[in-house]
Amino acid sequence: MIWLFLSVITSSLLYVIFKYFEIFKVNTLHAIIINYIIACITGLTSYGQVPNVENILQADWLYYSFFIGALFIFIFNIMALTSQKNGLTVAAVSGKMSLVIPVVAGIWLYQESIGWMKIAGILLALVSVYLTSVKSKDGLQLDKRTLILPVILFLGSGIIDTTLKYAEINYVPIGEESLFSAMCFATAFTIGIIILLYEATQKRFINLRSIIAGIALGIPNYFSIYFIIKSLKNGMESSVVYPINNVATVLFASILGILIFKEKLIPKNYIGIIVAIVAILMIAFAKA
Repeated sequence: MIWLFLSVITSSLLYVIFKYFEIFKVNTLHAIIINYIIACITGLTSYGQVPNVENILQADWLYYSFFIGALFIFIFNIMALTSQKNGLTVAAVSGKMSLVIPVVAGIWLYQESIGWMKIAGILLALVSVYLTSVKSKDGLQLDKRTLILPVILFLGSGIIDTTLKYAEINYVPIGEESLFSAMCFATAFTIGIIILLYEATQKRFINLRSIIAGIALGIPNYFSIYFIIKSLKNGMESSVVYPINNVATVLFASILGILIFKEKLIPKNYIGIIVAIVAILMIAFAKA
């Protein structure tokens, strides 16, 4: 459970860092790309030894790291577009509600435990994500013309989590979690370089502010993925890990928003926080 707790903490920090991006007018796209190389370096450092290139090229998990890394940067851009076209709330809800995909996959593919308490907890988790994320009394405001964006975000986020679980259980040996994570981020950075080259042709160059922001983001971003993999590797079911991680992250990020940025919550948010706590307890107790 300690690995899951650490994943929640590091994932929540990402929201705080993104909030500071807005405050300090950071180019988020540039910072995200720098973040990937920093996350890769952090992973290689955590590995504790100089990785053997030949072993990496022959690793069973290599193609999965390519796939996940490509999805990282693709889904980030979809998230940015969703935020711009449909709003931050829609993006947050679409991304976090994707927890249903790895949950269903875990129960279907790996015969993970299921019972009325876990089912009720997962349903409450979905409700809590919505209630905690909504920032207006009118709820979600969906633009039918761009509805495809939150759908892609929902599916893409779920596929990332499901693929992480599949690779972890079938191909990533104990001790190589950090190396696998590093290669995922290395792939994302490689694709990001192409984006930076295009940005340069548009006279949008990377600056020191974006580099510093990318460094600040990269370290917790790496550990948020690493701790998830460690949670799965240490026997926790994905139908427990992903609901608790997603809901607790939204919950803790909301608390940090209140404490650090003095954010105001509407009644729905407070109800969502209570529902989130109940959902976490039900899922955790059902696991026990």
